Amino acid sequence: MNLQLPNEIKEKLQQDAAKRLENLSNEYKELIGKPGYTAPDTALIEDAVIALALGKNVLLKGPTGSGKTKLAELLSNVFGQPLHQVNASVDLDAEALLGHKTLSYSEGKQEIEFIPGPVTRAAANGHFLYIDEINIAKPETLPILNGMLDYRRTIANPFTGEVVKAQPGFNVIAAINEGYIGTVPLNEALKNRFVVIEVPYIQGDTLKEMLENQSQQKDEEVLSKFVQLSSDLIGQAKAGHLSEDAASIRALLDAADLSVYLPAKRAIQRAIADKLEDARERALVANVAATLFA
Repeated sequence: MNLQLPNEIKEKLQQDAAKRLENLSNEYKELIGKPGYTAPDTALIEDAVIALALGKNVLLKGPTGSGKTKLAELLSNVFGQPLHQVNASVDLDAEALLGHKTLSYSEGKQEIEFIPGPVTRAAANGHFLYIDEINIAKPETLPILNGMLDYRRTIANPFTGEVVKAQPGFNVIAAINEGYIGTVPLNEALKNRFVVIEVPYIQGDTLKEMLENQSQQKDEEVLSKFVQLSSDLIGQAKAGHLSEDAASIRALLDAADLSVYLPAKRAIQRAIADKLEDARERALVANVAATLFA
């Protein structure tokens, strides 16, 4: 991947990544993401890399299935940084973020041990923290992260009484699906702690390239039809006739893989249509597929 980065940032990135990888344990090397994201425009990746290199937190904003998690993993790979992940939900609480206490035994004696959570581990080791679907979490949960997201890079751990200070290299990448069912708007204090990167669906030649590289389906004509299918579904989603789930690039890739062994229309039904709750949406996907695949 040929990124157009300022020389000073490129050199520092390469030096820091090499030094970091040399000192990482095998456990943490396994947390480094894979470079599986294909960008509609390399400027999107370059901007995110520069922001992180400058110590900024990055908020990836885009529709479901547009590749935000894949982009986070690519950024982890570019920096050689382990990526500690949090999958936000309405049940997300301080323990899930910071860690919890448990009973353990040492030399036959019972004692209370603190098990660090992903925020604590990432901060203590100077790694990246990825919070997926951050706007699904309850608004009252997220403010505990404010100190870790600004210039202080600290957080008071209520379970140990300690103040956790993030080590150099720590940064937060978060992902958000705006307007998705079950989400709530991020409060401005939290959003202002991020640089925002828009992550749109990939389409056209870029999508074709991604399918050629990542799909088990290798028939050029079939892949071209899947690219057109994606364009049609995205158009229907933008018009409000389909939910964003139907336009997911992840689901499209699943359908393309299945089409190696199933008729394409059935593959689309299993990977895309049957995920939808609304019968009218399922029928619409089937109709769109029928115009492309016999």
